[in-house]
Amino acid sequence: MIKIDQYFDPASWQKFTQAAEGRETPFLVVDLERIKTKYNEMVGLFPTAKIHYAMKASPAIEVINVLADLGSNFDCASVYELDRVLACGVDAARISYGNTIKKARDVEYAYSKGVQLYATDSELDLKNIAKYAPGSKIFVRILVEGSDTAEWPLSRKFGCHPNMAIDLLIQARDLGLVPYGISFHVGSQQRDVAAWDDALAKVKYMFDWMRNEENIKLKMINLGGGFPANYLSEVNPVQVYAEEIKRYLSDDYNADEMPEIILEPGRSLVGGSGVLVSEVVLISRKSHTDLKRWVYTDVGLFQGLIETLGEAIKYPVYTPKMETSNSPGTVVLAGPTCDSADIMYEDTGYQLPEELEIGDKIYWLTTGAYTNSYSAIEFNGFPPLEVVYIK
Repeated sequence: MIKIDQYFDPASWQKFTQAAEGRETPFLVVDLERIKTKYNEMVGLFPTAKIHYAMKASPAIEVINVLADLGSNFDCASVYELDRVLACGVDAARISYGNTIKKARDVEYAYSKGVQLYATDSELDLKNIAKYAPGSKIFVRILVEGSDTAEWPLSRKFGCHPNMAIDLLIQARDLGLVPYGISFHVGSQQRDVAAWDDALAKVKYMFDWMRNEENIKLKMINLGGGFPANYLSEVNPVQVYAEEIKRYLSDDYNADEMPEIILEPGRSLVGGSGVLVSEVVLISRKSHTDLKRWVYTDVGLFQGLIETLGEAIKYPVYTPKMETSNSPGTVVLAGPTCDSADIMYEDTGYQLPEELEIGDKIYWLTTGAYTNSYSAIEFNGFPPLEVVYIK
């Protein structure tokens, strides 16, 4: 069983508990100061890179405003995210359209709003960009390894083989677009820093080939996201990732030829800012001899915990009785809806105190990323998560 001081100092935890006091569960508490701290840390570690916050991690206006004031750029995956960022007063020059799957009319709309930096990984999408966003900068997303060591893999659906990426960059030039760079994503919550080394080796080969064979000088590498948040699984601190990635880059490029570097952190910026507060609805066993208790809470997959699907993301789960209990027991954690898939953890072996009772609070830590984004609208009548923002 975890202890709360593994994740919070007393003052920070007190801020969360005070914000949670007297509220009806479930709800999410987000500390905006922790987001500021993470952003400033990332800038300090990558002082020459451009940070494009991955909107999908938490698209709240409160989060956008904080990051915009700090100077962040933004990566949008839809015109709806684009409209939200623009409504917060962010200039279109600070926005990239990073989704490779988009309607032609959405490209046209984004271009009309001033967006001129687009991701692609297919010929038809590239032609849409050429037609509806003429003269724009293009970066092509390539397929890379890393799914085996990422807790939330992002392989197969996005990206193309490097050989196809080269062809697309050449076509971009011929279509009047600017072949600007290459992007990749090694998988969300990536545990292996070396995954970036493997990807950057492919990128270096492509940069050299484009310059030598096509006289096209690419200018940007988008390293995507993947930097981890502090869940149950042990990961290196982000400082280790930064040191290694910068070393990989300096091995490949001289200082005077270093490309523009874009990072797209999402989870690592906002994950640690959130605590999801829930309540125990029911505790049961499936037989008289069942060693596992089933603990049903008033939050589940359909109220923001969808990343527990397949038990991929393992959130730290805390209840105050952990501080005094000497009798932990293995539990299955499940949600409240009338859907048999609404089980968060059955095989991982989560431990909760035997003293746990109906009505006790359960705190899901490091839940600032994707919980609000994934919260469904009234599945089984359960409303989306209420979110409380604190400073």
